[in-house]
Amino acid sequence: MKLGARMIKTGLAITLAIYLALFLDLSGPVYAAIAATFAIQPSIYRSFQTILEQIQGNLVGAAFAIIFVLLFGTNPFVVGFVVILVIAANLKLKIESTIPLAIVTVIVIMESQSANFITFAFERFMLVMLGVISAFIVNLVFMPPKYEAKLFYKISTHTDEIIKWMRMLTRHASEHTVLKEEVERLKESSIKMNQFYLFYKEERTYFKRNHYTKGRKLVLYRQMISTTNKARELLKSLHRHENELYLMPEDLQELVQVQLDCLTNYHEQILLKYTDKIRADHCVGMVDEICESKQSVMNSFLGYYKPDGELNDQWLHLFPVFALIIDYSDHLSHLNRLIESYKNHHTDDENIELLQNQ
Repeated sequence: MKLGARMIKTGLAITLAIYLALFLDLSGPVYAAIAATFAIQPSIYRSFQTILEQIQGNLVGAAFAIIFVLLFGTNPFVVGFVVILVIAANLKLKIESTIPLAIVTVIVIMESQSANFITFAFERFMLVMLGVISAFIVNLVFMPPKYEAKLFYKISTHTDEIIKWMRMLTRHASEHTVLKEEVERLKESSIKMNQFYLFYKEERTYFKRNHYTKGRKLVLYRQMISTTNKARELLKSLHRHENELYLMPEDLQELVQVQLDCLTNYHEQILLKYTDKIRADHCVGMVDEICESKQSVMNSFLGYYKPDGELNDQWLHLFPVFALIIDYSDHLSHLNRLIESYKNHHTDDENIELLQNQ
């Protein structure tokens, strides 16, 4: 079993919350531990947002709990009614994520049998907020997430998987059912890629000079994701029309294979160029110089169309595949231009270190 960073940070946040509660001589440190468990977030920005939202949500819960205890006591029906009101209030304030912890705050305060109820309620509220703050401190200090490296690693590995299957499919080396399952898995994997992009986008830059660089990187990564998704769409279309492609003339099959081999090699080298693994000028004009231009490829595809031919239906079914090949080529050219522009304007930027254990 692999221990992830979030699992470790949850344990550290609970430990810190309990120690702080004991240090401040607050009774019931377990409540701080529960709050820390709820408050752990995947990014520093979301941790800060959680503090602001939890303050609002728990203040609402504490206020309702105190008012109703003073007016109606701690009857179980009263507790249930207050919970309903707190849920409704948090939904109205659009802070739904605070509902579980706000309910804990309500129950913790309303279960009091203390004569000095107001003091008890304040201590319980402070315990809950102590847990939230402990979670933020741990997320800020211990193993802060580096979502740029995680994002690039995810894009790179996702692209490698797509390219591998594309090469096997064009050589008729893949099992149809196995590839079908892989296409679905790749679709699910792309969701994780988009999540990492969102987390990286949410990360704050604390120096003004980094804002412009961060903005250009966001454009770059968005195009990387778009290009990888286009490759996945092409793989899915090739898989769907594999039989039609197999029935076409061998020279057309070879044309598709050669063009895809060129484009996938180009895709791999673009990503390597971004991390300075190859020379910056190596991929310049590669599509036009080595791969056939999109006009030439389209003319070659159209050259196989025979209006009265017996393979006319199969050719028409393959037309979406040809269109996706052209679209994939356009996406690669645009990505290459963006990377070249970025490298020219940000020569002092640090290389992306690929993370091997994500």
